[in-house]
Amino acid sequence: MRGPANWAVAVRKPNGEIAEVVRDIASPMARHRLYRLPVLRGVIALGESLAIGFRALAVSANYAAQEDGEEVETEISRGQLALAFAVAIGFALMLFKVTPALLTSWLPIKTTGWFVIVEGLIRVTIFVLYLALMSLLPDLRRVFQYHGAEHKAINALEAGSELTPERVQKFSLIHPRCGTAFLLWVMVIGIFVFAFVGRPAWYWLIVSRILLLPVIAGLAYELIRFAGRHQRSRLLMTLLAPGLWLQRLTTREPSLDQLEVSIRALQVVLDRERLLSSDERKVEVMA
Repeated sequence: MRGPANWAVAVRKPNGEIAEVVRDIASPMARHRLYRLPVLRGVIALGESLAIGFRALAVSANYAAQEDGEEVETEISRGQLALAFAVAIGFALMLFKVTPALLTSWLPIKTTGWFVIVEGLIRVTIFVLYLALMSLLPDLRRVFQYHGAEHKAINALEAGSELTPERVQKFSLIHPRCGTAFLLWVMVIGIFVFAFVGRPAWYWLIVSRILLLPVIAGLAYELIRFAGRHQRSRLLMTLLAPGLWLQRLTTREPSLDQLEVSIRALQVVLDRERLLSSDERKVEVMA
């Protein structure tokens, strides 16, 4: 779970206890007004989220491998973080950016408009099929259950409900600030952005898809951020419905034990935020 100034991860250890790790966020957006400009702040936030995600996964993996009485390393080195970034981003670029562009370039399409539309449809299809295949893996079911537990806890918090597993269980698995919806809108917005590039030679086609990704991600961030602040708008929620439906592939109903873990992470974030700020209304938690 992430708040404005800190993030926390809660882990169910092999012995059944819940361990928690909380870290402050030294965001450049807090130090420089330039980084808080629309679109640019989305690029910064995405980079921070990726870094936090890798660190949280490292904490979880280390606790999962913990032996009785063993000290657990809760940080990863900059070299390990850079390697994880390179592998993850490289895989995503190849699968969701380069592959659709190359496949479309081989089709007998003459107009730029149809080219970017077909490329976008291929990209979204690959993304949806990828998520569908991942959802079939038994080992990922618990990951998707914890994803659902995160959403339920945040929905309960925003509704002002008591944060107990039994109360939180009643809330929705769906949340407009979900990363799954963000990724879908990255692909949809890309259709409009790439329309300005046209249909260059295949090598410039690949370069454009990579270099424009930060711009597209920044625009998608602004859309998701706006949606999170206007959840009562029926028109907006209708327009964003495809991204919300897609979360059905990446969330599953969690158990009460899993909800207990998500609530612990959320409470740690909130407690830390209360120490840093007297205005709790500014707390916006992300999973």
